[in-house]
Amino acid sequence: MRIHFDGAAQTVTGSQHLLEINGKKVLLECGIYQGKRSEFYSRNCCFPFEPTGLDAVILSHAHIDHSGNLPNLVKQGYSGPIFVTPPTADLADIMLQDSGHIYEEDAQYLNQKKNRRGLPPVEALYTKEDAMLVKPLFQEVGYDQPFEPIPGVQVRLLDAGHILGSAGVCLDIEEHGKKSRLWFSGDIGRPGLSLIRDPQLPEKVDHLIMECTYGDKPHSDPEEAFVELRDVIRRTVDRRGKIIIPAFSVGRTQEIVYNLNRMISAGDLPRIPVYVDSPLATNATEIFRKYPDYLDDETHTFMETGRHPALTFDGLEYTRSVEESKAINEKSGPLVIIAASGMAEAGRILHHLKNNIEDERNTIVIVSWQAPNTLGRRIADREPVVRIFGEEYRLLAEVATIGGFSSHAGQNFLLQYAQATQSSLKGLYLVHGDPDAAGVFQQVLADNHFEQVLYPRLGESVAI
Repeated sequence: MRIHFDGAAQTVTGSQHLLEINGKKVLLECGIYQGKRSEFYSRNCCFPFEPTGLDAVILSHAHIDHSGNLPNLVKQGYSGPIFVTPPTADLADIMLQDSGHIYEEDAQYLNQKKNRRGLPPVEALYTKEDAMLVKPLFQEVGYDQPFEPIPGVQVRLLDAGHILGSAGVCLDIEEHGKKSRLWFSGDIGRPGLSLIRDPQLPEKVDHLIMECTYGDKPHSDPEEAFVELRDVIRRTVDRRGKIIIPAFSVGRTQEIVYNLNRMISAGDLPRIPVYVDSPLATNATEIFRKYPDYLDDETHTFMETGRHPALTFDGLEYTRSVEESKAINEKSGPLVIIAASGMAEAGRILHHLKNNIEDERNTIVIVSWQAPNTLGRRIADREPVVRIFGEEYRLLAEVATIGGFSSHAGQNFLLQYAQATQSSLKGLYLVHGDPDAAGVFQQVLADNHFEQVLYPRLGESVAI
């Protein structure tokens, strides 16, 4: 067996891990790389393998850095099965279509500017129509239901506790008469998060491909994040400002809305308008309703009150149309705007940032990890001038970064996750982590007597 680390290697996004087993090829994930503009198209348009040569794809969850390049894979000739949990099939479908639509819109917007300057046009990475060709390839598999993507490999998907339907991938392999177990963590969730169940730990694993996004630090308690968000909103309300929150449409948006509901219902905040400016987030909420069995006990209780998953309260408005979205920018503060994308790289959030970033009364709240070289990272780093749609804007709004809402495991639980299989482990491969985070976590693992830990480079492969 050989593992090729073709994405999310020494960085967080663009997940792609190619397995060669028994003369067949299985791709774990097919995510979008998010980073430097100069690399975005080359990294995402050109695969380091031949798509038509793949025998199967297994997808851990629907987030775009794990699923977002599937339309290109299919466009370039892949026509085999893509194994997913049922919620992931539904979420990935709407997210990929949304991404295709965003890429088309952003290309059209940029091309209007380029045309006026006599510059050559850019092409959308892929279209909504391209994205719609992916869903027919999904083969839905429930948690802990064995399936055989290729001869000699039996796979189970286990709850990763990250977002609705997310999974760790357990592969029991027989090759040349030798049996072994390979486990891919996907994105590891956090115990105790609202809405979804706790992550399932690996067992009796020989080789573990494991994310380490937050390997350098533990997370603060979610209740601390709740207080931080409440205080940020309070001081922005006092100066009649707007609170702009870039948020992933699946998982993070619902969590933020739920916490705002708690704050307003308890009287900790005035009943200010809250806009979820994302058709995708609205559609995702309906998918939460469709799969109650994938949610935790606390959420089941909440559902019985009729407040979840629509997460409705007075003053909350979900917007779908472009006209509704544009109208928000005509409104005066105080108000809250939650819009995608989570790293502020595309979509409606760019227009809200463009219109509000130079007003000192406003606050931009960063509630998730930001990839290097993205607009979200530049704002989180408080760069004094940032570019949006090719134009420069002064960053005069307050910036607040709140890490406790993360749906990724922090350092402590990552260590616990690895230790669950330490006695049988022959190889540990760290992916989905920047060098700083991975370096700290490698030292933590060494201090806890882990051996054979590899932090593979992009394009590196190992034989096991």
